[in-house]
Amino acid sequence: MNEAQPLPGGDAEALLAEARKAFWVMVGFLAVLWIVQIVNWATGYRLAVDYGIRPRQLGSLPEIFSAPFLHFSWSHIEGNSGPFFIFGFLAAYRGVRKFVWVTLLIFVASGLGAWFTAGAGTVGAGASGVVFGYFGYIIVRGLFDRRPIDLVIGLVMALCFAYQFSLLIPAGEGIGWQAHLFGFVAGVVGGWLFRERRPKPQLETGATTLLPKPTDSA
Repeated sequence: MNEAQPLPGGDAEALLAEARKAFWVMVGFLAVLWIVQIVNWATGYRLAVDYGIRPRQLGSLPEIFSAPFLHFSWSHIEGNSGPFFIFGFLAAYRGVRKFVWVTLLIFVASGLGAWFTAGAGTVGAGASGVVFGYFGYIIVRGLFDRRPIDLVIGLVMALCFAYQFSLLIPAGEGIGWQAHLFGFVAGVVGGWLFRERRPKPQLETGATTLLPKPTDSA
């Protein structure tokens, strides 16, 4: 019996199409960050103050979704933009739909982590919690999905951006490390939750010949 096997080129074309989609998603995402920054700057950074995360204030809980889009200075957004785009693209290129769920998990975990643990009387904002979430996700995705190329990408990113690990812990006045830490943990958890679940291989069943059961003749 002839069996139809998928052509390797079909998988490559699908991956390339998904990568193109991921590229434009991140371009759009980054454009939104910079448009918001221009408006934020024009208002004297009132948006960052009004819609940033205020720890343990119930009325500030919705701000876990607005804070990642806000920054307190041009240097703040410039420092986040490069890693945000690189890590975001690498997190999205295998599937934009999965990337959306990973992003939502990171938003919630990094925001709630900062809301629960950041210092009282502070306001937190910035995309760095999301950056660390993507960073954690791409480091472990290859391990959970058992894809050698993603293992290599995760290892390379971990080595090239090793300095990022120093920002997971308190690193000076005015640095919201809580969002970094909880975002990173959320990315690792997301790698496991949204891992590829491959079906278990099944033994091929073929035609079998039933032989008559031997009987004793006495």
